[in-house]
Amino acid sequence: MSIPGPIGVFDSGLGGLSVLHEIRRTLPRAELIYCADHAFLPYGERPPAQVRARALAIGAAFRQAGACAIVIACNTATAAAAEALRARIALPIVGMEPAVKPATAATRAGVVGVLGTGGTLQSARFAALLERFAGNVRVVTRPAPELVAAVERGEAGAPVGAAVRPLVGAGADVIVLGCTHFPFLRAEIATAAGPDVRLIETGPAVARRLAALLPPGRARGAAGVRFWTTGDPALIRPALERLWGASAAVAPAPVASLEVE
Repeated sequence: MSIPGPIGVFDSGLGGLSVLHEIRRTLPRAELIYCADHAFLPYGERPPAQVRARALAIGAAFRQAGACAIVIACNTATAAAAEALRARIALPIVGMEPAVKPATAATRAGVVGVLGTGGTLQSARFAALLERFAGNVRVVTRPAPELVAAVERGEAGAPVGAAVRPLVGAGADVIVLGCTHFPFLRAEIATAAGPDVRLIETGPAVARRLAALLPPGRARGAAGVRFWTTGDPALIRPALERLWGASAAVAPAPVASLEVE
């Protein structure tokens, strides 16, 4: 069976490339479109209504491009827009959320740390996760928008200590990487946290969920990847290629409207 269309993946910037890597590993022959909504970067510091409007506009562009599924490669956008997207677009839609459940199962100390963005950590969806899964485990959080900015600049070896130390100091022996940008700083975060702290991310689980929703045989399509941005393609391309690990053409995103609902 051939793929009837590409899989659309989006984030406000380049962080969702960490999820795209996992999708490529899981579905190596799938056609992919990645949209970086740089005109509205970062989602984590924007009102939920604005993020929701952006998600709907990008979802419409994916549908126009013939997408067979959409992945919201952003915790903040999932919290703000997943239900609205599912109500508006009749495609399989996979979102993501901080890995609180596996983290609370993994902790030995009874303390879990979550690195995220303000939009994620302050959302009702995150509060519901804690209500459902935290139990007697203490969950400490730290918004780290400065790390998002470092990844967008393509910086290697970004300073992460100021974000990580409060979580370790509070006794966390598991840290959830609650933003798709943070896996690109995994080595730096692991060094700052120390060898006794486990790091958990959600990209692999998202890729497995996507594969489960697609009919058998869809992974045998063309292996191309198209990159879109609502920002300046020339400015974004160097950091994108560094994070993706290969040369890439970046095109203006055909998003119909930049208006907020």
